[in-house]
Amino acid sequence: MIRRPIFLFFTISTLVLLFFACPLLIVAQKVPAANLDSFAGEYTDPADGASRYSFYVQAEQLIIESSRMVPAELKPASSTVFNLAGSNLKVTFTLDPSGNGASVTLSDSPNTVYLRTGPPVHHVFHDYVRTEAMIPMRDGVKLHAVILAPSDIPGPLPILMQRTPYGVDPTSRAWFFAMRPELARAGYIYVGEDIRGRYESQGKFVMMRPLADHQDHRKTDESTDTFDTVAWLIKNVAGNNGRVGVVGTSYPGFLAMMAGIDPHPAVKAISPQAPMIDVWIGDDFFHNGAFRQTYGYDYVLGMESNKQQTTVSYVDARGNPADGFDFFLSRGSFLAGVKQSGSNILPTWKLFLDHPAYDSTWRARGVEYALNQVTVPTLTVGGYYDQEDMWGPQEEYAKLEPHNADHDNFLVLGPWRHGYWASSSRRLGNLDYGQPIGLEFREQIEAKFFAHYLKDEPGFNLENTASFQTGSNTWRYYSQFPPSASRPTALHLAGGGLLNWQSPTASASTSYVSDPANPVPYRHRPIQPTYSPSSEWFNWLIEDQRFVTGRKDVAVWRLPPLDHDLTLTGEVVADIFAATTGSDNDLVVKLIDQYPDDDPDSRMRGYQLITNAEIFRGRYLSGFDHPSALKPGAPSEYKFSLHSVDHVFRAGHTLMVEVQSTWFPLYDRNPQSFVPNIMKAKPSDYHAATTTIFSGPGSESSLLLPVMPAP
Repeated sequence: MIRRPIFLFFTISTLVLLFFACPLLIVAQKVPAANLDSFAGEYTDPADGASRYSFYVQAEQLIIESSRMVPAELKPASSTVFNLAGSNLKVTFTLDPSGNGASVTLSDSPNTVYLRTGPPVHHVFHDYVRTEAMIPMRDGVKLHAVILAPSDIPGPLPILMQRTPYGVDPTSRAWFFAMRPELARAGYIYVGEDIRGRYESQGKFVMMRPLADHQDHRKTDESTDTFDTVAWLIKNVAGNNGRVGVVGTSYPGFLAMMAGIDPHPAVKAISPQAPMIDVWIGDDFFHNGAFRQTYGYDYVLGMESNKQQTTVSYVDARGNPADGFDFFLSRGSFLAGVKQSGSNILPTWKLFLDHPAYDSTWRARGVEYALNQVTVPTLTVGGYYDQEDMWGPQEEYAKLEPHNADHDNFLVLGPWRHGYWASSSRRLGNLDYGQPIGLEFREQIEAKFFAHYLKDEPGFNLENTASFQTGSNTWRYYSQFPPSASRPTALHLAGGGLLNWQSPTASASTSYVSDPANPVPYRHRPIQPTYSPSSEWFNWLIEDQRFVTGRKDVAVWRLPPLDHDLTLTGEVVADIFAATTGSDNDLVVKLIDQYPDDDPDSRMRGYQLITNAEIFRGRYLSGFDHPSALKPGAPSEYKFSLHSVDHVFRAGHTLMVEVQSTWFPLYDRNPQSFVPNIMKAKPSDYHAATTTIFSGPGSESSLLLPVMPAP
């Protein structure tokens, strides 16, 4: 889920006008208009061509704008330095020998130098009138909404709505263009609404509120609240055309999906983007029974301490910032950590502690069980590197696809972290995709999807699935996902750390000792609070795995370097035969693309890039609702999904598989001795144990890879 507002995908310079959080007392110097003209032009980041700013003179003032940033006045601080009015952003120009602007830097990203690439570009920025409303629900609770209606576009116009737990007060003309520039230009009445119990809305907030019985019209949930909101908007907002689209990313993505369950007739299109669909099975709080300790701690503390947002910090006994690895290791179990948090037991913390297994309480929150009909055209969006809700969009599409008789179920997948399709960058960490894939998605798919279903405009021609394939770095289009040409093919974990396409004829095993006192970190240390300003949480799934590959508690298998390209498109499934000397354990399986040491990109030489990874908690081998102890020393089959991929392992690259039993502190440590509730484990419950992975006849540990035929 996006736990900070989505604007954190962009630099302060794009968005500072939204809040004016740090006003400056600016003593402006007078710069003649003729001199100001020397700065005019469009300036581009040469390392990321989609990042551009334009400067021009208007009414003897220097103006800055970009595709996302409404025009704003710059105040001169010196002959080449300017301050953005109402903020602490500083803009510094360098001049060429003729005295004209050659480059510019912005103080929020001083290491990025924008070079002048041409004349200034003027963008379209519609005028919006902002109003607020308290919208009554069927039970009398009123929800707070902000409405932006364009005043310079003739109507009637459709309504585009996002419901959110993250607050809609910042919603404004500048906010809309910064967040969704393509849709802001397209001509919609935009509505943002605080859900129950959050910010200025009435009622009680319930995390991922369970679906109510819609036969009882007195019951409420996020679906009924959407229905009632839409009914009010259609009746009370002037100039609407009777059609509503619902969009949202993360928690708002879940809310967008709920808009499609027993929808109001006016809802004509929804786009759930990175929606959490089931927070126990595969999103946010648990993955296959393994509890996401840092996330469950940070997010709940941030969301449920009050109606707004609380900052989370990790501090040591002296009150100094602490590495999250040490912070959670020293606290022991989740219950022990909660007791030391300084907070009361918050509602969702209590839910974790009282319901560690997948019982009816969690199942009631599982959206997948209601996805038995494509009620409205649905554009689902997900990221292959989504560190929060990778599972949700893939599961949502898969559940809806069998009911897609009218061909209104669409899927877009790309190598994005959580919500990063909102960015126009061509890069993600060290990875360079060569094109601004988020911008391409927003312009060519998202904007055209809503224009087609809400305004009857032509141009939306997606058949079913669009996927940006990594390795080849190209968009691929499929009539279904995975495509019918994809064939599950076993890659076997053989002896001696080797991978083999042939079934092994001899038995072999690989063992390691997993010690809860020395767990494998899931990312480079130090580990900051999930949403702290310096957090490295966002890109952890693309971190170079060499930082753990050499550990003795990580088992590694490799193919020889490939002599031809290998394309995988579809679901990767781990099928591992393993035993533990303990009575409980976790298995983490990672599929890795190791780049050659002579890769043309110096940043990627020898890089070990995860393409797929997942965890499974051993106590749930008999069923997620039936935790049970493992028999020490007895082999068991662990078969679970590592999710979908669309990736080309290039010739010269090495395909690797890693298996380990800790992934800390994102996932809590398994004591490796069976206890009724791991979240309440005592220090004496934690023991080192030996995990053994078997291969050979009758115990053929393998990964099932979705291999595409060679072109």
